[in-house]
Amino acid sequence: MNNDITPAQLAGLSPDTYTLIDIRDPSAFEYGHIDGALNIPQEEIMSAELPEDKTIIICCKGGLISRDIADELCDKGLDARNLAGGYVEWLRLRLMDQQQAQMTEDVEKSLRKKFKKSIWCKFTKAINEYQLVQPGDRIAVCISGGKDSMLMAKLFQELKRHDKFPFEVHFLVMDPGYSPENRRVIEENARHLSIPVTIFESDIFDSVYNIEKNPCYICARMRRGYLYSHAKALGCNKIALGHHFDDVIETILMGMLYGGQVQTMMPKLHSTNFEGMELIRPLYLVREDEIKHWRDYNGLHFIQCACKFTDTCTTCAPDSRSVSKRQEVKQLIAEMKKINPQVEKNIFRSVENVNLSTVIAYKQNGTTHHFLDSYDD
Repeated sequence: MNNDITPAQLAGLSPDTYTLIDIRDPSAFEYGHIDGALNIPQEEIMSAELPEDKTIIICCKGGLISRDIADELCDKGLDARNLAGGYVEWLRLRLMDQQQAQMTEDVEKSLRKKFKKSIWCKFTKAINEYQLVQPGDRIAVCISGGKDSMLMAKLFQELKRHDKFPFEVHFLVMDPGYSPENRRVIEENARHLSIPVTIFESDIFDSVYNIEKNPCYICARMRRGYLYSHAKALGCNKIALGHHFDDVIETILMGMLYGGQVQTMMPKLHSTNFEGMELIRPLYLVREDEIKHWRDYNGLHFIQCACKFTDTCTTCAPDSRSVSKRQEVKQLIAEMKKINPQVEKNIFRSVENVNLSTVIAYKQNGTTHHFLDSYDD
């Protein structure tokens, strides 16, 4: 007969419904015991007067001796249960909870202290400058499991604590077909960082597996669509993605070098397919090197590439023969920075200081405007 109850289940019970009895010797009990436990040594338990109107939970060191005694008490007609794993398991879980709480506290403190200027102030500057968060917003903070989205989640938690105006956040994780190992890493990191995630599943990885042309682009589009749809079902009006400053300047150069156009990754966008929904990028002004510094300073480890088919990708393997265009641009910027340390800022500012009088042609709302159209005016 299995009358086991786990420490987690014990924590969920009302203290009025059970009596916890520790059957270890008094010296072991005195050294450490579960709050509220009564000490009745093993050799005395069978002759002791025990309550008949409550569940009796028996605890020993490791949960083995207590199981036999719980069975004997059940044979006497009592409602007896065994604490699985005993005091040692209860203590292990308690220490894990304390470690988790300490880790969360340390990570949050680092954002308020060490990384206040380089991360927190950049985050709040983007929030304010681009009006990303408004009173009454319900924001789905989309977590992929990487360093950027996990940092964004912690920043939103910190923003909520300031409580300058009312808004809500939902921490949303979509599993597009992660390997079990990657899924486990995401869940464990969310638990360690005290991020209450909601996980939903899709079959996107399976859907794009046989697509030969631009599978990553199609995968990204599908993932965004699923996120919009699920966020809207939760009553959200915005989704927040973890793109950072480096993503922005790389996108600018990629458009010029490979797309023959001048464009940027906008800090916010209205959705064209989901009415009333908006996409925001709160890490818009945060440098990737600072995100890496925050990660390493706190000893955190996140998934890098979530593709379950290869477990690598071109952005994760810069030495690969098939180097992605984004990685090429990243390396190009790094080389230019050696000559001009301001090159990153200048690339970013270039799309803030567009002089239409010196542009041959530009597009606006689907219409092309050429400099000759008004040249003789």
